[in-house]
Amino acid sequence: MNKAEVLKEIIEQRRSIFPKDYSETQIPQEIINEILHSATLAPNHKRTKPWRFKIFKGEEKAQLASEMQEIYKLVTAPQVFLEKKYNDIGFKINKADTVVSLIVNFSGMVPEWEEIAAVSMAVQNMYLSCTANNIGCYWSSPKLVDHLKDSLTIEENQKCLGLFYMGNLDNVAI
Repeated sequence: MNKAEVLKEIIEQRRSIFPKDYSETQIPQEIINEILHSATLAPNHKRTKPWRFKIFKGEEKAQLASEMQEIYKLVTAPQVFLEKKYNDIGFKINKADTVVSLIVNFSGMVPEWEEIAAVSMAVQNMYLSCTANNIGCYWSSPKLVDHLKDSLTIEENQKCLGLFYMGNLDNVAI
């Protein structure tokens, strides 16, 4: 198979795969590094490299789950609060092997939309690298991430565009 055929196959297989379908096995660190490296190869105007990632694994990931659940509880009116949604927030984060926060850093050198587009292309590279490595993944952009400013140490010129969930698909039929 030539490079174009391989690339076409990876693009055609790329899907959002949710944590409920992830296996319990860990993603090897070298594959996580490869996925994040592929993100940094995304085109970006004036080489601003506007992406900022924070990786959550283990205890930090569990703390993120608790924090997101607490934020949901705090910002949701009691009459619309859903226990199922509260539980799902924790389940998704805890079931994923790795969660990556997706932050755009606005440089002021180019229009903001271009830097958001560059981060989006970085995420597409992550999707393709995950697909090539049989890693399930998806990009979630819940409104709750707007409240993570302090825990993600988001600066004034930055914005969290969501969370990228990853998990192994070993022995999992999708």
